[in-house]
Amino acid sequence: MLKLDFHPAGRHFLQIPGPSPVPDRILRAMSYPTIDHRGPEFGALGLKVLDGVKKIFKTSQPVVIYPASGTGAWEAALCNTLSAGDAVLMYETGHFATLWKKMAENLGLKPEFLGLPGIEGWRRGVQADLIEKRLREDARHAIKAVCVVHNETSTGVTSDIAAVRRAIDAAAHPALLLVDTISGLASADYRHDEWGVDVTISGSQKGLMLPPGISFNAVSEKAREASKLANLPRAFWDWADIIEMNKQGYWPYTPNTNLLYGLSEALDMILGEGLDNVFARHQRLAAACRAAVGAWGLEIQCADPAVYSPVLTGVMTPEGIDADAVRKLIYEHFDLSLGTGLGKVKGRMFRIGHLGDCNDLTLMAALSGCEMGLKLVGIELKGSGVMAAMDYLTQHVAKPSLKAAA
Repeated sequence: MLKLDFHPAGRHFLQIPGPSPVPDRILRAMSYPTIDHRGPEFGALGLKVLDGVKKIFKTSQPVVIYPASGTGAWEAALCNTLSAGDAVLMYETGHFATLWKKMAENLGLKPEFLGLPGIEGWRRGVQADLIEKRLREDARHAIKAVCVVHNETSTGVTSDIAAVRRAIDAAAHPALLLVDTISGLASADYRHDEWGVDVTISGSQKGLMLPPGISFNAVSEKAREASKLANLPRAFWDWADIIEMNKQGYWPYTPNTNLLYGLSEALDMILGEGLDNVFARHQRLAAACRAAVGAWGLEIQCADPAVYSPVLTGVMTPEGIDADAVRKLIYEHFDLSLGTGLGKVKGRMFRIGHLGDCNDLTLMAALSGCEMGLKLVGIELKGSGVMAAMDYLTQHVAKPSLKAAA
């Protein structure tokens, strides 16, 4: 039985694709004394985070912040824009797209799942041409929304959202575009306004480097107009009262004050580094991780290099090798947590997260633990992934992060 006070020597390496490690700066900010959520200090905090988070979504539109997980933001996006019985076109890219579809069914919507057949659909991104074709067939515009996942956390695939927007426009279809970027936000380039997204869904525990407990809806004017006609039941999730009270930095209910302290600090860290620099760091670490997997002679879950995720890398184990047994061994021997395979790929893959508060040495430690574990479990490796990743990182040196001494 695992002891609840399990704290071995050294630090635990949390290399799952979220929740990601929370930096000390954010932990310290969250420890500030709780203040009156109706007082002037809180109003100033609210205005700061509401303004700052728009920069992360790259939007000038409202971003609604909920004291909830990303699953709550999924529900908020659907119930604010749709009515019972509405047809919704959803694209299958992995486990989380599947869960979102199940939620739509539970809410009384009529989702249609589009995608490539079998496991192949879980190894590639959204095929925008299939969406365009289906929307062209919908001459009566029965489909009210298109729902896609930007970065599919279960598979390591990042889809082209701009291409989905072009497909909807090419079909001259009025459907709303709803996008889940729960694991993509602040790790992979995302542009709510430029890509014409109507509702963007995200959460706090991935690229924003916070604990779970905050989720987001970035909402377009078109989505807000749709919400006036939508009749799915909503109270807690209703955008209208929240957006109105947010104008003064407040919420119509008690928000999670100390997580908002953490969000304020996270925004300072991300915007201080610069979003483009953050994205470049993630891309560089992801490329080094993939170099390691290639050197091991193992297969990457994402089969299309054009849509490799900068957030995580899915590693497929050889036939007959239980990926969960590999994960368990690595955890027990090296205090390193890796993501499990989900749904159709359970037991066939493990996931290495390289997002949020992650740098060269963080990644190298994770890859070292993986390589040792793969050897211990008896997998014959083609070569050293650790050396391959080191070579990549030294050949693609990042800009110094510390100011030179005066």
